[in-house]
Amino acid sequence: MIKKKEFNNNKLGFGLMRLPRRGRGIDVKHTSQMVDKFLEAGLTYFDTAFVYPGSEEATRKALVERYPRESFTLATKLFAANIPTEEKAKEELDISLQRTGAGYFDFYLLHCLMKSNYKKFEEFHLWDFVKEEKKKGRIKHYGFSFHDGPELLDEILTAHPDVEFVQLQINYADWNDSEVQSKANYEVARKHGVPIVIMEPVKGGKLANPPKEIKKLFKAYDKNASYASWAIRFAASLDGVLAVLSGMSNNAQMDDNLSYMKNFKPLNKEEMEIIKKAQEILKSSKEIPCTGCRYCVDGCPKNIPIPDIFAARNKQLGLGLIEEGKKSYKDAVKGKGKPADCLKCKKCQGVCPQQLPIIDLLKECDEAFK
Repeated sequence: MIKKKEFNNNKLGFGLMRLPRRGRGIDVKHTSQMVDKFLEAGLTYFDTAFVYPGSEEATRKALVERYPRESFTLATKLFAANIPTEEKAKEELDISLQRTGAGYFDFYLLHCLMKSNYKKFEEFHLWDFVKEEKKKGRIKHYGFSFHDGPELLDEILTAHPDVEFVQLQINYADWNDSEVQSKANYEVARKHGVPIVIMEPVKGGKLANPPKEIKKLFKAYDKNASYASWAIRFAASLDGVLAVLSGMSNNAQMDDNLSYMKNFKPLNKEEMEIIKKAQEILKSSKEIPCTGCRYCVDGCPKNIPIPDIFAARNKQLGLGLIEEGKKSYKDAVKGKGKPADCLKCKKCQGVCPQQLPIIDLLKECDEAFK
């Protein structure tokens, strides 16, 4: 069982997915400064993954080699969706331990379960694997991250009642979304009594820069509160939540997060009503709900920068910046594949956590940017 002391009461977790960059790699010096601030604030939960490029190595340099192992908790993940064999999948733990130098992982997750891949975790005997590794002491707790609907979540939690925690995508934009179904998934986890770690509370940064109507709404109530604070506090205010992961990319974002999460206060009734108004505004949004996770990029045979193309299109759809969107599109596809090059192989759709109809959306983008 997970003990309360293993999670900080303030709930903020440091997501190591969108770390600051320097050249083609991660800026370890900048990351180290962020780690220092996070730990100095009394927070301890760090989250990385086998498939986050360079993240596990940066975690070793910025965190593991600089602080006593017992002073922090570390989570990483086993990704099996595109792995050809059971042996290769199980090797990920050894590789992650080598990359991080952590010795063990406090939290280990089977990564990104959804309809298209969840049976593979059964076929590769990965549930038995994590139980065995817990007995060996190489992991302390095991769970899984999930990107699908409540029916499948209920099926998995029923089949594996020993699961110690589940990581769900929850934010105020997706709370009642018919695809992500944040609220319904949250309720399933609560029904099973499984502690929840929240990912994407700011929806890949989108809620840090919401539509103008929502900005006005938030500023009218509190002119000093950042837009991201509304999103993170919404997620952290839910019952049964052990940690809310924020994928911070620079010191400014770290400072902002700590300003309201070091001594966290849940949203009050008036603030919750404002969130409901923001949700209503978002219902009319035409933006492509891509979070920029980039899982779709590596397997694309035509090297199409899908998230960058969608981001360029969203400048037009969400902000009305037609020319800026065109410029961003040209920069994105320079030397890379274009939407028209798509082979419709659907590899991207098979790994998309948001389950977006990427093929159709690329076609729309192609027509918009011609």
